Amino acid sequence: MAYWLYKSEPSAWSWEQQKAAGEKGTEWTGVRNYLARNNMRAMKIGDKGFFYHSNDGLEIVGIVEVCALSHPDSSAKGDPKWDCVDIRAVTDVPTPVTLKDIKANPKFEKMSLVTSMRLSVQPVTDEEYFEICRLGGLDNPPKSPA
Repeated sequence: MAYWLYKSEPSAWSWEQQKAAGEKGTEWTGVRNYLARNNMRAMKIGDKGFFYHSNDGLEIVGIVEVCALSHPDSSAKGDPKWDCVDIRAVTDVPTPVTLKDIKANPKFEKMSLVTSMRLSVQPVTDEEYFEICRLGGLDNPPKSPA
């Protein structure tokens, strides 16, 4: 299975805005890091991920899923090296999981959110995903396709 984490500053694009985008979802634009771009190129339809409020909040607040595969980023002004995926909101995380909680838990010591703080789109292991869902109060979390 494949799980991801998408970081967004709530003042630029919030979880509420992501939910308001509805079933169609929205492009995850503006990523200008090759590793983050390559992560998006590896995504499959239905892959789930965490929506993380960075800078203000520092917490996982929702779960999204990929609804369109990697394609040219419309905000890249025709530069073909930048891609994005489209994601849509799936569910709130009932109890947001803070960065402080994650850093305090030894189960997450190798998590990209802890080791690669600046990476805006990052992989999440199956174990990390299900433990964060548990901490966030999701008893039956949505799963990525096998």
